[in-house]
Amino acid sequence: MTHQPPGPPSVRTVAHGIAASALGWLHANRHHGALPPGTTAELADPDSVYKPLGESALAGSLVLREGLASAADLAVARELLSFAWTQLGEGDLLYERQLRYMAMTDPLEVYTHFARAGYRHERLHILLTHLHGLTSLRGAEQMPNRRLAVANAARTAGVDHGLDWPTLTRATWLGHTPEPWAIDWMTAYSVTHTVFHLTDWGARPEGLPDELQDYLMTWLPVWIDVWREIQEWDLVAELLIVDSCLSEPRCDPGEWAVLAAVQREDGIVPRDGRPVPDDPEQAFREHHHTTVVAAVAGTLAASRFRGAPAAA
Repeated sequence: MTHQPPGPPSVRTVAHGIAASALGWLHANRHHGALPPGTTAELADPDSVYKPLGESALAGSLVLREGLASAADLAVARELLSFAWTQLGEGDLLYERQLRYMAMTDPLEVYTHFARAGYRHERLHILLTHLHGLTSLRGAEQMPNRRLAVANAARTAGVDHGLDWPTLTRATWLGHTPEPWAIDWMTAYSVTHTVFHLTDWGARPEGLPDELQDYLMTWLPVWIDVWREIQEWDLVAELLIVDSCLSEPRCDPGEWAVLAAVQREDGIVPRDGRPVPDDPEQAFREHHHTTVVAAVAGTLAASRFRGAPAAA
C-alpha cells in the first residue's frame, strides 16, 4: 500500500499556531510593559507606558471571547488581562484619568477590552455613561476612523446612547470605496481600523455594509501582496484581521504561510524586515504591537475559518 505524504496544514491550524506562540511571548514578556513606579493619571507619554497594557488586554479579551484556544492558552489570556488590570489599579487609574480629562478617549478605549472580558469598575462605568450622553463629547472633532473607535468602545462597554453607524461609516475613506491604488501606508491603517470597529473585531460582520465587503474582497489580496513584498508585517497581519472580519473570509493559505514563516521561534512577529534586537526590552518596545496583532489575527482566523479546508 502506498502512503501519501501529509497535506499542508489548514489555515485554522496555522492561524492557531501563530496565535498561541504570539500569546505565549506576550505573557512571558509582560513585565516589560509594567507601569513605572509612581505612575499617575497624567501619563505624560501614554503611548509608551500604558498603550501596551491595553493592546495585550485586547488580545487576551478576544482569545476569551472566541473561546476556541486550548485550556493553557485561555489561562494565559486570563493572566494577561489580570496583570494589565492590576497595573491599572483595577481600573482606578483609568477612572482618575477620565475624571481629570473629560475629553480624553483612551480611558474608555482601554477599559472596553476589560469590559469585554467581564471586568467592571463601577465608578468609571457611571462616569463614562454620563460623559457619552453629553453634547460636547458627541460633537468632538475626530478623524472618522477614530470616531468609530470611540463608538465601538462605548458600544462594547455598554455606555453608549445610540449612534448613527451609517453616517459614521460614510465619513471614512473606506466608506467612499475610493480608487484602491490611491491607498498609502497611513490610509491602509485607517481602513483596517474602520473594519475592526464596525465589526467589533469580527464579532459583528454584518456591521460592514455589503458594498464595503465586496470592495474588500476584491482589493484585500492586492494590498496584502503589496505590503508583503516590502515586508511590512504589522500591516500584513492587520489586513489578515480584516479578512477575518468579513462575512465570508477569503481564507488564503498562502498568506497565512507567509506570516507563519516570519514569526520567530519565541513567538515574536517582527514589524518589518529589519532584524529583531537582542535586548529583550528593546524587542518588546519595537515588536510588541505586531505580536499583539498576530495573536489577534490568528485567534480570529482560527475561529472564522473553523471549516476551511487545507490548501490543495
